Amino acid sequence: MEENTDTIQRRAPIAATEAKTQGPLDWLATNLFRIAISLFVPVVTLAVLYAGFIFLRNSHASKGVIAVVAIIWGVGGVALLYLVSNWLVEKLGDTWRARIQPFVFVGPAVAILFWYLAFPSLRTFYLSLFNRSGTVFVGLDNYIAVFTNRNMFVAFRNNILLWIPFGALFTVVFGLIVAVLADRSKFDRLAKAFIFMPMAISMVGAGVIWNMIYAVNPDIGLLNAVYTGLTGNAPIAWKASAELAPWNNLFLIVVMIWLQTGFAMTLFSAAIKGIPGDLLEAARVDGATELQVFFKIMLPSISGTIITVTTTVIIFTLKIFDVVQVMTGGQFSTQVIATQFYREYFTNQNSGFGSAIAIVLLISVVPVMIYNLKQFNEREAF
Repeated sequence: MEENTDTIQRRAPIAATEAKTQGPLDWLATNLFRIAISLFVPVVTLAVLYAGFIFLRNSHASKGVIAVVAIIWGVGGVALLYLVSNWLVEKLGDTWRARIQPFVFVGPAVAILFWYLAFPSLRTFYLSLFNRSGTVFVGLDNYIAVFTNRNMFVAFRNNILLWIPFGALFTVVFGLIVAVLADRSKFDRLAKAFIFMPMAISMVGAGVIWNMIYAVNPDIGLLNAVYTGLTGNAPIAWKASAELAPWNNLFLIVVMIWLQTGFAMTLFSAAIKGIPGDLLEAARVDGATELQVFFKIMLPSISGTIITVTTTVIIFTLKIFDVVQVMTGGQFSTQVIATQFYREYFTNQNSGFGSAIAIVLLISVVPVMIYNLKQFNEREAF
């Protein structure tokens, strides 16, 4: 046993020296077959998966059977793809395993992101350089039109001057107030459940609910029932009146605040619970008022969460579409960037102008998103 151990110890430095002196071409020649197999097997596995899904798509079986088989086939096939690919990469040695293995697991996700996000964005930019039918190259004419069209001016005004200041600000403020007050209550879980409940409703569903609240008929519309009952005046078309423009947008913004306050409250509540209780108690013992505790201890301690929630809500308000489309269809000066894109691309069949609006919307969201990601990297926000 001792002799075998000594032999192994003498051969180890020699093997290490040979590995160092082995050139890239020598390594390639030695591992060429393994590399080919590591590439060939995943490709074949993907081809088999694709063929299976094509078979299921063209099958005449019942939809329930097809759905179950597709789930089993998809999950099992993807798991097999990862297992086989990882097993083959493990055979390539430590150096190349460290280089290739991350791509085995991250590569498919990156490919899916490129195919469903990056590629459509590039395709949209390409379409924005052509006329309404996509047959004549017009360069940047569509982008010039975006910033000179009267309807687009109204859309930019609504997004930037109304939805972001009022929508984002009040969502964050209300979420923070509810989080602080609910944490001091014995019924904090019940209160938070009621505040968070609107998050379970879709944007379309919320639009339908608030359409009924804002209905002109006092027998249906709660707001007009209260207004006419207290003042005796005629009912008002709160959201669908050109006379109220642009302030009729505020009645739509209320819907977003109602939906998103629960989201902000949940994150703020989690952040506040992370503040050391001893720190708060020490401040109160030293004579600090509750307002001083809030502004000088709580707010600085959860500043990262406040920034993150604010930027997230800003991105949401820039992309707002469902509420406006359901409640007004973008009429009565309530249009936003997303509804203008929908109107130009689908209603007016102007693919060039509509694509340019979509690219402008994407560019307006990207800086806020980058800032948000930067905050995640620089500090622990939650």
